[in-house]
Amino acid sequence: MTTSASPLSKSESTNNGAFGSSLPRWRLFLSMLNWRRDPDHEQRMMQRRKEIEQIRNDTEQIWNETEQIKRDTKQLKLENAKLRELNAKGKELLSSAALLCSPPDINLIPPNSTVQD
Repeated sequence: MTTSASPLSKSESTNNGAFGSSLPRWRLFLSMLNWRRDPDHEQRMMQRRKEIEQIRNDTEQIWNETEQIKRDTKQLKLENAKLRELNAKGKELLSSAALLCSPPDINLIPPNSTVQD
């Protein structure tokens, strides 16, 4: 088995795929702009992913708290309705007790007879 340098491999080694028609158009355009890869890009992307995950967690926590507040509000409304009902019954009992326990009106009692028989 012999290895020989073919013209195709020679041309590939001379331009290393950096220039020429072997590159896609967008890569040629970027090379014309002197584009360089941002070394901190991956680190910033990881940071953004962490921030997005934190926001999702915060959103879920807020949603859960909102649902809990809704349940608590519903429970408080039911308890308030029961308390209003009990207050109404209490007022009714108090007014009945006041009528039964109040001193009689003097005008309703007949006067004692002063005539001796």
